[in-house]
Amino acid sequence: MIPELSALEARVIGSLIEKQITTPDQYPLSLNALLLACNQKSNRDPIIELSEAELQGLVDGLVRKHLVMEKSGFGSRVAKYQQRFCNTEFSALQFSPQERALVCELLLRGPQTAGELRARASRMAEFADVAQVESALEQLMRHAGGACVARLPRDPGRREARVAHLFSGEVAALSAAAAHVAANLPAASAGAPPAGPEAGALGAAQLTARLVTLELQVQALRLELQALRARLGE
Repeated sequence: MIPELSALEARVIGSLIEKQITTPDQYPLSLNALLLACNQKSNRDPIIELSEAELQGLVDGLVRKHLVMEKSGFGSRVAKYQQRFCNTEFSALQFSPQERALVCELLLRGPQTAGELRARASRMAEFADVAQVESALEQLMRHAGGACVARLPRDPGRREARVAHLFSGEVAALSAAAAHVAANLPAASAGAPPAGPEAGALGAAQLTARLVTLELQVQALRLELQALRARLGE
């Protein structure tokens, strides 16, 4: 069964997987280290600014889902966290190093082409060429527990189609919802899609990315409200 993640949960899981691979001597991560990883300006899209309280709420939810666990060393006073999402004894998702690197990049950056994935995921696994990326993506599409990634319709003017992960719901549903959101944004608002024939120039991947950004903002506001209510004793 494929775990389902919100956009913010995907950022947390992706950050944990990334640091597990790239800085194993500093893993598991303290809450502060995980906060820096989620909010870092490089290798992330979109860039977000979670607060410590917001992140704690996300981590607690992932612990309840058994996708993250607290693991502190002997005598340590600082709680540290590690992912149980994939490639652990607790997870049904067992990926090759190449597959895990691709999943991690998709969780951190959203839809990308095979060429983009090769350039960006090579810091976590070796890819001889784009064909090896495509082969790993095909394995993820045919994963025994259910498809983990899907190819999006090619955007107008682009030579390559993008690939998206499926851990936050079906790509088709996301694209349809994104189109609905974009169509109902005021024309004068910042980032609103152009009206008339120009609207067709926005591809499904762009609309999906816009929806993810909106979801991140809404969830961050909800977590901020929860933290405020907790401080007020409600």
